Amino acid sequence: MTRPDPAAPPVPHGATPVGPPGSTAGTTPPGTTPTGASPTGDGRTPDPAGGPPHGGADAPLGFRSASGTRAGRTGVAATVPAGVTAPAPTRPGSGPEPGQGRDSGRRPPAAERAVRVTWAQPEDLVGHELRQAAEDGRDPGPARRAWLAAGGHPAPERAGASPCPAGPELRALATRLLDELALLPSPLAADEPASWEAVRATWPAGAPGPRGTPGPPDGTRPGPAVPGRAAPGPRAPEPAPAAGPRLAARLEAAWLGRAAGCLLGKPVEKLPLAAIRALARATGNWPLNDWFTARGVPPELLAAHPWNRRSAPTSLAENIDGMPEDDDLNYPLLGLLLLQRHGKGFTTADVARLWLDELPAGRTFTAERVAYRNLLLGLEPPATATHHNPFREWIGALIRADVHGWTHPGNPAAAAAQAYRDATLTHTGNGVYAALLVAAATAEAATGAVDVHGALRAGLAVVPPRSRLAEAVRFAIAAAAEEPDFDRVVDALHARYGHYHWVHAVPNTALIAAALTHAGGDFTRSVCRAVSGGWDTDSNGATAGALAGLLAGSPDALPERWTAPLRNRLSTTVPGFDGTGFDTLAHLTAQEAARS
Repeated sequence: MTRPDPAAPPVPHGATPVGPPGSTAGTTPPGTTPTGASPTGDGRTPDPAGGPPHGGADAPLGFRSASGTRAGRTGVAATVPAGVTAPAPTRPGSGPEPGQGRDSGRRPPAAERAVRVTWAQPEDLVGHELRQAAEDGRDPGPARRAWLAAGGHPAPERAGASPCPAGPELRALATRLLDELALLPSPLAADEPASWEAVRATWPAGAPGPRGTPGPPDGTRPGPAVPGRAAPGPRAPEPAPAAGPRLAARLEAAWLGRAAGCLLGKPVEKLPLAAIRALARATGNWPLNDWFTARGVPPELLAAHPWNRRSAPTSLAENIDGMPEDDDLNYPLLGLLLLQRHGKGFTTADVARLWLDELPAGRTFTAERVAYRNLLLGLEPPATATHHNPFREWIGALIRADVHGWTHPGNPAAAAAQAYRDATLTHTGNGVYAALLVAAATAEAATGAVDVHGALRAGLAVVPPRSRLAEAVRFAIAAAAEEPDFDRVVDALHARYGHYHWVHAVPNTALIAAALTHAGGDFTRSVCRAVSGGWDTDSNGATAGALAGLLAGSPDALPERWTAPLRNRLSTTVPGFDGTGFDTLAHLTAQEAARS
């Protein structure tokens, strides 16, 4: 779920950006492997601007300059490479908007231009909050009219910040409107509860509690997920397994699957669905069945739909050499570190302290960055998830959920409870429910005793049945079960849920469920369907790959073309894990699963 810096230019005309630290970025023609495309000393991607290595699509500290330069860890801006001009916006809202505010005035001279921290500017947050209000049933009309009348602009569609800062009057208005919108009650509150007790109360009578309290007397498993009706509650938990070789093998396949699925989606993250299809078709890779490649793609197609600039040097088929850093792997690593330090009884405050100690602010995006800022402002959970956080129902909590299922094999209710304590640092509502679903489905799959459909039923059983997320997942599962052509399934999902932001939890969770259902648990089909459906491609590929890998049962069951390029090596800035092998991660995870 790495987020692009809006100032970053695309890869020009299909060339692959290269440039190890300290060098001037250049390009190589499509179809060749660039020097320096493999990981640097610690495996992180060289910064094309000649700055320090990075592991995400944002700047190293998540900063951008209004001049189009990139700020490194010291806050000193590194210029865009010579000869490369930042492109004009290609989508509404991605560039300068007319009337950025009555007091915004002229563009300041270079000496006065401020660093722009992405995903944090009030003038950008208010646009996202207006959209969020419309989605959860609040009336954003008066606030929207006041904002537009003052010269405010819509939220950037793809970027993390608008190009220029608002003046003090417009920024003050944005802050006031964020506070006013937060006070509006949502008519969906009864169907989308916030507290754990209220969420738990939506489960069917007799469902097991989070610590293994008794379930239904017959201990039955959930039945099929019927559209329009709540799934049966999670089944009674099984005893926690020992950290034996079978569990460790399943967990290694899950870690590998998560990495491979994430890496598959990285070069096309942020691209529209039509562009993903066109790029894959150009190389005979549609329906998607293998890594993306620049080899053979017409230059004019790549000029129109450039790869994700930050990810292409390490994620196209010709460039892969180990797993580069990505937040879709960083967060499971942080979850593992959390369990090692605090055990399964950790609190949300423990998550917050761990982040402040070990997670660089520049490695956070969207809801996580806002929550991080709120912690620095002195707010405590759960206010960290709600204060000026329009991203609170996006996908960030979902990508942190796998480890909670991996460490609770056979106990989806306990996995969901653990995921809830993690998720509520940053998310609310459907953003939290997505994490519960993934954690519970993963816990069910970790037993090795169910298929993908049983795992998804267990996941859906812990989600409030009348929530928007539950409705979307039921629709996705039904569509995937009935339609043999997955492109048609994707088209139906985009038609029904395309009004959400491309990082929102509702459409992305629905797509993951559809991909897994349509693939029947097969690994290749699962990751390829999840990525080929668009939206948050790397996060969707990661989650689908982790569950499909777990169901495969062992690393040997995964096709070698997906695992060999990973070289059993992961790059990360999470302390103590850089360069760690997936076999070692599986062993460490199995140890935490065995802990009481």
